[in-house]
Amino acid sequence: MTDTSLAARGVALDLLRDVLRKSVPFDDAFDAHPELASLQPRDRGFVRLLVATVLRRLGQIDELIQSCLAKPGLPKAAIHDMLRLGTAQLVFLNTPAHAAVDTAVELAAARNAAPYKGLINAVLRRIGREGPAMAEAQDAGRLNTPDWLWLSWRTAYGTARTRGIVEAHLHEAPLDITVKSDPAAWAERLGATLLPTGTLRRPPGGPVTELPGFEEGAWWVQDLAASLPAKLFGPLAGKRVFDLCAAPGGKTAQLVAQGAQVTAIDRSARRLERVTENLKRLHLEAEVLAADAATWEPEEPADAVLLDAPCSATGAVRRHPDILRVKTPDDIAKLARAQGRLLARAVDLVKPGGTLVYCTCSIQPEEGEAQVARLLQQDGRVERWPVAADELGGLSEPINAAGEVRSLPGMLADAGGIDGFFVARLRRRS
Repeated sequence: MTDTSLAARGVALDLLRDVLRKSVPFDDAFDAHPELASLQPRDRGFVRLLVATVLRRLGQIDELIQSCLAKPGLPKAAIHDMLRLGTAQLVFLNTPAHAAVDTAVELAAARNAAPYKGLINAVLRRIGREGPAMAEAQDAGRLNTPDWLWLSWRTAYGTARTRGIVEAHLHEAPLDITVKSDPAAWAERLGATLLPTGTLRRPPGGPVTELPGFEEGAWWVQDLAASLPAKLFGPLAGKRVFDLCAAPGGKTAQLVAQGAQVTAIDRSARRLERVTENLKRLHLEAEVLAADAATWEPEEPADAVLLDAPCSATGAVRRHPDILRVKTPDDIAKLARAQGRLLARAVDLVKPGGTLVYCTCSIQPEEGEAQVARLLQQDGRVERWPVAADELGGLSEPINAAGEVRSLPGMLADAGGIDGFFVARLRRRS
């Protein structure tokens, strides 16, 4: 095994520890790892793929490891994680058996776990022989989904829809792109499929920054579902729009590209740096302010307000499989309370006759439908403004009976799927 191969797997081991035992979001742990910069781009890509695969397939991997241990009970955490990394390579990444096993054994030696080299070697060799066939017989979607999420989704959407959600989570999401103009021409140039909503879709993988049009600021990466809220305001040219909780800025860019005068608000100055960088690359201009949207006091209300509220992000598991491992029911309750405060405040920030769009990338009803139902019950100043399919390029499947957008992983499967999202459009009464 080369030194770089050992280093890459060592980084992967650290990242797995940070996510699973410290509940650090994977992207944050990845960006902060001190040894990552010294790895070659190919090795960095391998680390990301390897850790994401373990997180995406954790239930299956742990069941395979347990079944191949001579004694019941799992080994201590660091050894367990080494077995997880080896199993992911053997069963899901098609790494040659000798390479996956040898690197795991050498990693144990390098991490002061030499007494466990025999155990790791024996378990992984058996998984290399029997694991792929065993994995075929597993209930993958159910095994990889924490019980509390499975039960909450089954209660909200039924067993069939929940099956669709968890099966969609087994696969990496495609690369979706929003362009400033001329989507048909850019679809051809990028080798992408033009979806009915105007989103361009490419297969996942490869350096995004090397694609045509990135450097010149012609487009930005944005999931199909995330592109929908900013489409629901109608004509925006010359109108004043507040984009609350704006980072990382994809919706801000959409609003500016539609001709709006946008003030982008986020409480995190660090996250707003990314908004500013993205707008600069895209040659778009907006006012960017670090402030708490729940207490911010503008000089006057806006014609329109977009509130993309902080949420559990359970609709984005395809892109962020660590969500399955770091979120808890307590997080949902805490976030729901914050969302309620922000939504109530957002009503104050929109002019009478103006439009308020509320959205989250969560598929928990507490963070979507329940928030809007509560607001409509408590605040007579707003009314629901139902969304029609023709506003979404003819997409009707994600529109619920109330005229809200409720997309779920598993929908639009023939086109490559969609993230889970909730969007409600409200009008402030004149």
